Amino acid sequence: MTKHDDTTTTSSTSAGVGFFGLVGMVVSSCIGSGVFKLTGQLGAVASPGAAIVAWLITGLGFLFLALSLANLGTKRPESDGVIAYADDGFGPFHGFISGWGYWLSAWLGNVAFGTMVAQTLGSDYCFGQILPGFFTVDGNPTFGGILVVSVVLWLITLLVIHGVESASFLNAVVMVVKVASIALFIMFSLFAFNAGIFTTDFWGNLSSSAGIIADAGGDALGSVTNQIEQCFLIMMWTFIGIEGASVMSKRAAKKSEVGSATVLGLVILLVIYIGASILPYGVMPYKDFIDIAYDPNSTPAMILVFEYLAPGWGGAFISWSIIISVIGSWLSFTMLPAETTSVMAEHHLLPAKWDERNSHNAPQFSLIIVGALTEIFIIVATLSSDAYNFAFSMCTVTIVITWAYAAAYQCKYSAEHHEGAQLVAGIIALAFQVIAMCLGGNWQFLLTACLGYIPGFFFYAAARKEVGGGLSKAEIVSCIIIAIIGVSAIPLNMAGIISVF
Repeated sequence: MTKHDDTTTTSSTSAGVGFFGLVGMVVSSCIGSGVFKLTGQLGAVASPGAAIVAWLITGLGFLFLALSLANLGTKRPESDGVIAYADDGFGPFHGFISGWGYWLSAWLGNVAFGTMVAQTLGSDYCFGQILPGFFTVDGNPTFGGILVVSVVLWLITLLVIHGVESASFLNAVVMVVKVASIALFIMFSLFAFNAGIFTTDFWGNLSSSAGIIADAGGDALGSVTNQIEQCFLIMMWTFIGIEGASVMSKRAAKKSEVGSATVLGLVILLVIYIGASILPYGVMPYKDFIDIAYDPNSTPAMILVFEYLAPGWGGAFISWSIIISVIGSWLSFTMLPAETTSVMAEHHLLPAKWDERNSHNAPQFSLIIVGALTEIFIIVATLSSDAYNFAFSMCTVTIVITWAYAAAYQCKYSAEHHEGAQLVAGIIALAFQVIAMCLGGNWQFLLTACLGYIPGFFFYAAARKEVGGGLSKAEIVSCIIIAIIGVSAIPLNMAGIISVF
């Protein structure tokens, strides 16, 4: 039996992750908690018209990012994916900044997933009526919620420790389950869709709508431009994972398939997200829609919408679909940071210990650190005014650093090889990432994220020392500047100048 198991493991490792496994990684990594919250989050900040425009802009931005990743995956198949592009194009320090940002993003995303699991378990359509107040209070996890989430966290960590490839296959299976459940929600929404309701206040200008929002405890939507700006961070959060196939590129059966898998994954995601978030604007009266958006218990909006469409079973159906979907995405987000630190260690951006492998070829040391930090921040996030929003916002701004570096490398590579069309794609992808972070107050979270780099600088310095080098003067100055920016976020937040917690 032992000999057979060893043979199977070797075969799996040598075969690597296939094309549909890579597509599954992209889609399953992205479809986690965000899609189930979309309706409520967008409804609180935008009218249907503004939300559609925001989706078009965001979709275009990510299309060019996906095309950039596809091009780099094809032209540079020997590279270790999106986290290595900054190192390849701009040097080791930039490689560290990009890779550490991706690593921070991945496990901060796990904090959001844990919060979503607790919110779903505590809803009236799961265990909320049986155990009221056990899982969450005002949308934030209680001690009971933290306990349950912690069990899930460490079970997932143990699964990945026992074999990344097998976990990748399981992740692809989970993808099928959750896409099917979301497709059912979209079908019900299509049948119930009423164009008259949908277009009643298409741009959010009616005073009656402002009154309804005020009664629910919200603020007026404002101008269409303001509405669009408020959508970006929410929508960008749902695309985290688009680079998943690229991150896992060194385990792909064919590196040349990484790019096409990423683009196909993006197309699937856009269809799902637009259908799931825009159609609900036209299935119920605006007052009911806003009441869902401002639900005091932070119940995922898709649960409440589907219960409205399918009374008696819709809420429970989506609740369990959320749990399956989030755990599947959580699985991916446990695999990805471990792969990130392994690649960084291979590039001498982190100490070699971060790439130590166990008998299952899994980076056990890295996985345990990710699990421990996720545990700590799940507890810390409960002290914020909105644990889920804090976690997903921090997760999004940190990964934008990695995306921006990948787009910048696309620009550099295309310019050096005189590829005009690819250069344009890179410029658009980079411009979108930078501009989106400057709008809607998103820069405040980016400022705070600099705090997360401070401990990383010590690991980076140790890694450079392992290969007989050290930090250059420019690198030391850069570390100091980033640290000062990060530390300044603490008094700014305490003084109310910025608001991220």
